[in-house]
Amino acid sequence: MIGRLDEVVIDCRDAAGLAEFWLGVLGGHVVRQSHEWVALHPPRGIVVSFQVVPEPKTVKNRVHLDVDVDDLADATEAAEGLGATRIGEIVSDELGGFQVMADPEGNEFCLVLGPTPIA
Repeated sequence: MIGRLDEVVIDCRDAAGLAEFWLGVLGGHVVRQSHEWVALHPPRGIVVSFQVVPEPKTVKNRVHLDVDVDDLADATEAAEGLGATRIGEIVSDELGGFQVMADPEGNEFCLVLGPTPIA
């Protein structure tokens, strides 16, 4: 082992604004470390930090966040209310389903609903 995962960092134009969006999605608390670096500490899971970069996002993310939800339709509507954009339709299969979304700066993420337990 070389090390352990410390946090996920998202490049952005507005670190404080994007942290506030993700606070609405994940909960927790925001720690502003500088104008160019803001961290979100969710109640569960890993820290998500936001780093100001000069260039805008131009292509699809190679890495994205999956957010576990209890109801895809409700979560999609709530995320849109915070400023997210829906990308495509809900994808469903025997493993559950997901909705691809984009945060206010265009970074893709997925709202994910796992499989329904068999009784």
